Amino acid sequence: MNKTIRVLAAALVVMSFAACKPKAVKETHPSDGGSSKTDVTTHGENTTGKLTPADLDRDPCLRQRVVYFDYDKSDIKSEAASILACHGRYLRDNPNARMTLEGHCDERGTREYNLGLGERRGNAASQGLQGNGGSTGQLNVVSYGEERPTCTDSNEGCWSKNRRVEIVYTAKGG
Repeated sequence: MNKTIRVLAAALVVMSFAACKPKAVKETHPSDGGSSKTDVTTHGENTTGKLTPADLDRDPCLRQRVVYFDYDKSDIKSEAASILACHGRYLRDNPNARMTLEGHCDERGTREYNLGLGERRGNAASQGLQGNGGSTGQLNVVSYGEERPTCTDSNEGCWSKNRRVEIVYTAKGG
């Protein structure tokens, strides 16, 4: 059973990476009356094949800037892999872009433990971004532990919203 779960998780990761790849490639040839330029369309907006600062607001994948974690874990979930893949590609295409990865935790655990866990979560997101084209010079990790909750109720629904890394662009590149 454990092997089946691993295979399914690997399949989900592969499918999530495919979700952020270019959708269509269209070539026009001078003999057809067009130019010899190749246009690549990503999510129906970008025609250059490279992600630009304007895509941060247009691209549905790049607009997702929160990665959630399981209780007491810093492992990247399969659904978060596609988010990191998109942002990693953006960093690769925009070497002047910079971001801060803000690690957060729920209220359970000591202050010191949660600061460490928030940092581990930020570092895990950083590794995921670097594996997808980002560089260490573009990334800064900060841990806020339990100090900046998005939800203040004491229940699982609320705690799950607080176990996160927020992607904050400090320079959009370009």
